[in-house]
Amino acid sequence: MPAITSGKVLVTGANGYVAAWVLKDLLENGFAVRGTVRSESKAAHLRSYFKAFGDKLEFVVVDDITKDGAFDEAAAEVDAVMHIASPVTATAADPEDVIGPAVRGTTSLLNSVLKHQATIKRVFIMSSTAAVFSPPLSGSQDKTAVLDEKDWNELSVQHVKGKGKEADGMHVYRASKVLAERAAWDVYEREKAHDGGLGWDLVTFCAPFVFGPVIHEVSSPEGLGGSQGLWYRNVVKGAAKGDALTKLGYEWVDVRDLARAHTLALVTPGAGGERFIIRGGRAVWQDFVNAARKYTSKVPAGDPDYNPDNASFPSTYNADKSVRILGIRYRSIEELTKDSLDDFTARGWL
Repeated sequence: MPAITSGKVLVTGANGYVAAWVLKDLLENGFAVRGTVRSESKAAHLRSYFKAFGDKLEFVVVDDITKDGAFDEAAAEVDAVMHIASPVTATAADPEDVIGPAVRGTTSLLNSVLKHQATIKRVFIMSSTAAVFSPPLSGSQDKTAVLDEKDWNELSVQHVKGKGKEADGMHVYRASKVLAERAAWDVYEREKAHDGGLGWDLVTFCAPFVFGPVIHEVSSPEGLGGSQGLWYRNVVKGAAKGDALTKLGYEWVDVRDLARAHTLALVTPGAGGERFIIRGGRAVWQDFVNAARKYTSKVPAGDPDYNPDNASFPSTYNADKSVRILGIRYRSIEELTKDSLDDFTARGWL
């Protein structure tokens, strides 16, 4: 597909943490945006925050993304679609309560896209490195598995199939990401094979923990959800202790870089039909604490003299493809940390 340098983009789950930054990056780069929200009240904050963009931003209500035809109206007369809305939970009693909505939300969207493919040129699915994750094989001498876009998390899918309602919550969450992303690729490959092919192509993004400043509606630190809530509790409030602080490692990306990747992949012809890992780096919580202590003494010191050689990273991800094709520049842990602290300070949360 040629580069998409103008026009209107549909963004699902527009009032979420990542999606709000995607809206910002798109609007600042000249695109018009139609965002979906689950109720009209969810759009009020974003209307105010982005009021300078006037009628370049509009909202439609999609109260249940899993319904057939849920996105039929929303997907009309847009040039691209970015699907970011998805359940994030690891506590459901039945795996189907997590996996079903994730898969049906994705296929529902793509069914609507197929009805409007005369105008749509590119579709983006926000997946996760949970769909890539694979720990080192038992007995392996390597402490860390280095993974890229060709890898898929078969372990979690098989675990959920075997355990059913007894499945571990994190495996359920990871399996939902695998199966939702695969459902997208299955639809894409099936439809592409039909006579006449497709008028649009597919891009998927696999991101790890997403950290950074907040622009969506949050009234208190307790309202911070997902990975950013973890960052606040473990870095700002010092909740991480012992091995959780200095030995258990994680991959991360700045939310602004993840948003930027969406726009870059929109304007880059070669991004079509590709899967990308979007990843800024890896760290233990103490690394973020050490970065934070350069800017403020209000953050508990933790264990600043820890030995990084003792840190364990079950998987690490190679994001070279995103740099090579998209030309993305990833922010450093120091930049992410300083900007997050500045945001929390301005809100009176630090």
